[in-house]
Amino acid sequence: MKPLEIAKDIYSVGVKDWNVRNFHGYLTQKGSTYNAYLIIDEKITLIDTVKAPFCEEFLERISQVVDLSKIEYVVSNHVEMDHSGSMPEVMKRLPNATVLTTAAAEKEHKLHYDTTNWKIQTVKTGDSVSIGKRTLTFLTTPMVHWPDNMLTYCPEDKILFSNDAFGQHLASSENFDDELSLDLILAEAKKYYANIVMPYSSQVVTALKAASALDIKMIAPAHGLIWRTNLPAILECYTKWSNQEKEKKAVIVFDSMWHSTEKIAYAIRNAFEQKDYSFKFYDLKSNHVSDVITDCLDAEYICVGSPTLNKNIMPSVAAMMTYIQGLICKGKKGVLFGSYGWAPLNMKVMQRYFDESGIETVASYNVNFVPTEEKLKEITSDLASKL
Repeated sequence: MKPLEIAKDIYSVGVKDWNVRNFHGYLTQKGSTYNAYLIIDEKITLIDTVKAPFCEEFLERISQVVDLSKIEYVVSNHVEMDHSGSMPEVMKRLPNATVLTTAAAEKEHKLHYDTTNWKIQTVKTGDSVSIGKRTLTFLTTPMVHWPDNMLTYCPEDKILFSNDAFGQHLASSENFDDELSLDLILAEAKKYYANIVMPYSSQVVTALKAASALDIKMIAPAHGLIWRTNLPAILECYTKWSNQEKEKKAVIVFDSMWHSTEKIAYAIRNAFEQKDYSFKFYDLKSNHVSDVITDCLDAEYICVGSPTLNKNIMPSVAAMMTYIQGLICKGKKGVLFGSYGWAPLNMKVMQRYFDESGIETVASYNVNFVPTEEKLKEITSDLASKL
């Protein structure tokens, strides 16, 4: 793959990982990219690196533009290893280059790699470094989504190198947001936000406010396509997601052994349908939790169902509720439902998860063995009255 000139003398030199399908539990069906950028100026600057297995491909791409030894600055926006994995090899080949990074990132680099021979210059919000005709200005964004994160802005080209913000796990032969379906890109951006960024929404609000003062014509993220045309669309989405705006929508998710809990799930669905809610319906036997959580991002209601199994709940539901517990911001409403044989312990387990996730339970339905048609209609009617 050739380097891509995204603006005069600014190149995308990252790599595309077509086959990655799991990113620490997040299903990445469309692959991903590890974006890095090279700025040719009086002081040649590299912004971020790539995941270690792709290091040689990455270095070869840089060499198509410039002799590696001429790079004077390496900006490290984030230490997570899909961004910094090639740093040890890069710094071995660039012993005189200076790493520009946050104080938190300096500490984290030392906890990941042997940085004994690295020259590191820490930066903070408002700091600027001249690289010739251009200036790079830094904006620290702690906990979006690690303590070390920062954004790098080039005012002369009006490009924001946004790190994980505005990214998507999406590998494509296309490189810009106007070369591929916007609906597809936004869907992947939503999935990325829901599965990685959502717990840090309050910090995103702060970061968006700070970034709003910048004159931006292009956003170059660390993953996925580069934004050059549809900036208002992605900024509007991030504003909505970070402010936890909810739609009139319910997510119904469950697992079932002998279809009793499944039947109740349909009764729950009917209640939302009666009240003109949009809804998503997920059987965990056939769906991945990262897709479920994506729909939970802007849902008003999260409805979870499981039968009792060995004094507990179905493992798939337990895994999903653990995942929700770590990601969901408070303020959602919940419905619990399920079935049991001789030990109605499922509700107690699921309620604990909801309590610890800050989800308000507005209704719960637990049926002994198999629900009758009359009971299912009763559940639909009761829930509809509470919506």
